[in-house]
Amino acid sequence: MSASVKSILEEKGRNVVTVGPSVTLAEAAKVLYENKIGAVVVVGMEGRIVGIFTERDVVTAIGRNGPEGMGQPVSTVMTANVYRCSEEATINDLMEVMSSRRFRHVPVEKAGKLCGIISIGDVVKSRIREIELEAEHIKAYIAG
Repeated sequence: MSASVKSILEEKGRNVVTVGPSVTLAEAAKVLYENKIGAVVVVGMEGRIVGIFTERDVVTAIGRNGPEGMGQPVSTVMTANVYRCSEEATINDLMEVMSSRRFRHVPVEKAGKLCGIISIGDVVKSRIREIELEAEHIKAYIAG
């Protein structure tokens, strides 16, 4: 039985670093750096998700426009069509989607509003815990 997104959020917390769509790329990059994270969720009115901005987006913007592009709004390079999940999603489902679509962060929504974020690191940690627990059960069964 795969753990749910809700169980991970209850353990790690529901804090999500966000920025508005008009923040510059330079400001968003500084937020990533200061928080030691790989992505920020871009939110609009009423905390609704309008995009996600990642380290890759910084590299893409510099590669495309040079350093002078860092003054443009984050909305010009963010991913606007954001894959999101609910708290009920299983880690196995999320792992499959993240690897097939090649992204490392998934915002979590509840009633249309942002309530957390799951990274590939969270997914890996959860799977490792599941496997370790399974191994302990097997050892106990064999020793039993």
